[in-house]
Amino acid sequence: MTLKILPLVFLAVAGITLSAQKPSLRQIPLDQGWVFNPSDNPAFADAGLNDGTWRPIKVNVNWDEQGQEELIGYAWYRLRFMLPKGMRDEDKLKEGLLLALGKIDDGDQVFLNGEFLGQNGRTFAPETEPPEFKTGPWDLERVYRLAADDPRIKWGQENLIAVRVVNPNGAGGMYGGGQHIRLVGLKDFVDFQADMTPFTFYGNEVVKTFDMINRSDKIAMSGTLSIEAKGLISGKKVTQNRKTIDLAPGEKMPVNVRLGQRDEACEISYQIVFKDGETCEYRDESPYILTPPVPSSPRINGAAVFGAKPDKPFLYTVAASGDRPMTFSASELPDGLTIDAQTGVITGITPVRGTYKVKITAKNIRGIAVRDLEIISGDRLALTPPMGWNSWNCWGTAVDEEKVVASAKNFVEKGLRDHGWAYINIDDGWQIAGRSPDPKRDSDGNILINNKFPDMARLGRRIHDLGLKFGIYSSPGPLTCGGYTGSYQHEQNDADSYASWGVDFLKYDWCSYRRIANDTSIAELKKPYEVMRDALDKGDRDIVLSLCQYGMGNVWEWGESVGGQLWRTTHDITDTWESMSGIGFSQVSNAPYAKPGSWNDPDMLVIGWVGWGPNLHPTRLRPDEQYTHISLWCLLSAPLLIGCDLTRLDPFTLNLITNDEVLAVNQDALGKQATPKIKEGQIQVWVKELHDGGSAVGIFNLGDETADFEVNFETLGVKDGKKLRDLWRQKDIGPLNKKHSTRISPHGVVLLKVI
Repeated sequence: MTLKILPLVFLAVAGITLSAQKPSLRQIPLDQGWVFNPSDNPAFADAGLNDGTWRPIKVNVNWDEQGQEELIGYAWYRLRFMLPKGMRDEDKLKEGLLLALGKIDDGDQVFLNGEFLGQNGRTFAPETEPPEFKTGPWDLERVYRLAADDPRIKWGQENLIAVRVVNPNGAGGMYGGGQHIRLVGLKDFVDFQADMTPFTFYGNEVVKTFDMINRSDKIAMSGTLSIEAKGLISGKKVTQNRKTIDLAPGEKMPVNVRLGQRDEACEISYQIVFKDGETCEYRDESPYILTPPVPSSPRINGAAVFGAKPDKPFLYTVAASGDRPMTFSASELPDGLTIDAQTGVITGITPVRGTYKVKITAKNIRGIAVRDLEIISGDRLALTPPMGWNSWNCWGTAVDEEKVVASAKNFVEKGLRDHGWAYINIDDGWQIAGRSPDPKRDSDGNILINNKFPDMARLGRRIHDLGLKFGIYSSPGPLTCGGYTGSYQHEQNDADSYASWGVDFLKYDWCSYRRIANDTSIAELKKPYEVMRDALDKGDRDIVLSLCQYGMGNVWEWGESVGGQLWRTTHDITDTWESMSGIGFSQVSNAPYAKPGSWNDPDMLVIGWVGWGPNLHPTRLRPDEQYTHISLWCLLSAPLLIGCDLTRLDPFTLNLITNDEVLAVNQDALGKQATPKIKEGQIQVWVKELHDGGSAVGIFNLGDETADFEVNFETLGVKDGKKLRDLWRQKDIGPLNKKHSTRISPHGVVLLKVI
């Protein structure tokens, strides 16, 4: 759950976007007139440089969308603008200026009139030498603050902004729009902590309590705070109240919101009106739960088909929800496999090639569930998209063994394993850092592990003992994306280590291999993955290979041929609507290449508490956007890798990832990827064929307003079903008619199944 933030004016202290004001002497737009040079030279910072031959460029989209898709490294942006003297006269607070540059991918150094101003959103004092240039938080706004008497400012004259950008991979440059320079106002000292405080569920209510803080050390705040909430589908106003603001410097006051649980999100408006007439506004949305409670009687979930290679260790856990204790049995298991009656974990050695039809039974005091499982012994792994957890989107390189073990335990304790979630994957940060003076490998070339992971084989056993699978990360280059030791020229050593540790999944991330590759030909793109797949195949374990190279060379066309089971199709996702929807709704041309054992990967899930490092925050996706995220990834037959802190799972997030009927769309044995059948304005309808002859239909509203839509199933080519089912509510909604009318919230979805 996160704040819905209004465009243009940026709050430097709290990192929240505020409502726009009309252009005036208090604010000057800087989003037009930029020029660009795709090279690097310190002289490009000079105010007197003639940049007349530089090409014009937009600053609301990355440079890759403007003809620079192969640009990796440094580039410069420059802009000239007038700063009126009268603007200084308007500075009643005497707090100076804010320079907002939008978002920058990945790192920036900013110069004002030839003098270094700041780096990656941090302002430096005048006459400071630039520090070592590093990449920054690419999906955060860059805002620099200057005192009115800062010598780098030229009042009443032309000023020159020069921005040096570095991008080590993928898309890059200035983007996001909204660049401007403006006077600091009262709102810039408001720390409105609603975005860091998720709603909690109490009985039939959703509740949020957070602080509004005056971050100024000398300015008092007074005015009013108005709070209003209304249903996004119904439009009904559900609460309204008003509170007086009277905050001394550094003081805080609590803000409380309490709403009855509803079958829809409520949009919450917080409007502050200061006594001097300045205003600011925040938008929030309340979560709502659609997934019904899990029945107490047994229900077998997850994939009904499982692939493994002959003569390799076998591990499959029956995903079954319901009250414990529960006992399990499996009839017609092939020789060499056994099932643990208490845990439902099937282990042993995979039998000879063939298809084995097994009948699984789960029993508790509430009843019995029976389901067929098809075990296919052959050359293919991951016959349904992998489902699990990856450490990157929450912990980044701050990951350690105990964080990984805690995630594995939460898979069990919070019931995720019972719904088919299986993989616990360590991402970057477990190796020795490349910059460290410590040895990176032993005398035999075997990779060494940093002190955050004392015993990787022990960790593998701890994960396997929970009936889960163990994943790890590396790069074909000498260094990983985080600067840790990669596998270059030691592929067999690493593959052997992985096998000895019990690894079941390898994410293999391109990163520094770009310095090794001779060019960007398909042969060069394939080479490192062929080498690693060959090394893995020489081991005695089934290891799923995930190709992470951001979709270069249309990887979906050849990923299977190099032994990959899944391949990234895009740059890294972040927890914003722009990132998630831009990635998800662009997965169209790769659809024909998705099939059992071969999956297009639009990157990990960005729900729950994320942060890419030690400091986490609730996802910035609004509740309806999270429903869209899960629904779309399931329709796309995408790998489902949760990227959040599992120790902080709340009821809303659990509702998203434990709905078995929604997950069944993803785990469908047919393995087809959905494609868009209707695009009308902001409405898109995506359809996925299913193994049982039915179809899953996602009706998405990409617009900012609630929309009514009537879908014609004959137009979709869906004609043979007899009834319609709402998958999130797990409820039949009547016999299938030719047309179905529905109402969809902004950025929301209705997910149906034609049965």
